[in-house]
Amino acid sequence: MRALLTIVLLLISNSFMTYAWYGHLRDNPDAKKTGFWVFATTILISWGIALFEYIFMVPANKLGYQGNGGPFSLIQLKIIQEVASLVIFMVFSLVFFKDESLKWNHAVAFLLILIAVYLVFKK
Repeated sequence: MRALLTIVLLLISNSFMTYAWYGHLRDNPDAKKTGFWVFATTILISWGIALFEYIFMVPANKLGYQGNGGPFSLIQLKIIQEVASLVIFMVFSLVFFKDESLKWNHAVAFLLILIAVYLVFKK
């Protein structure tokens, strides 16, 4: 159960972080505006969103880490987090950025990451 909860929390965490990092890039009338106040406001809003990333990431790592009774080593936790990040990012980019598309080389790169996951979990 800790493994599933860890993965769910990491997916939620990465959803917030992906939105904090890339949500402001969506096509909107103010997107091309630059200047100190635009950047400062964007940064503060992104930090506010990223706070929720930490609210889910910290418990996920605490619950999932073997040193705390969880099922995953530190390296396994990091690999799970990276895969979660990429999965969330792919969904996010396809839903919010209609001009972006996945190409064959993206699929191959993701396959290589899945091979890395296999190798990390191999005994």
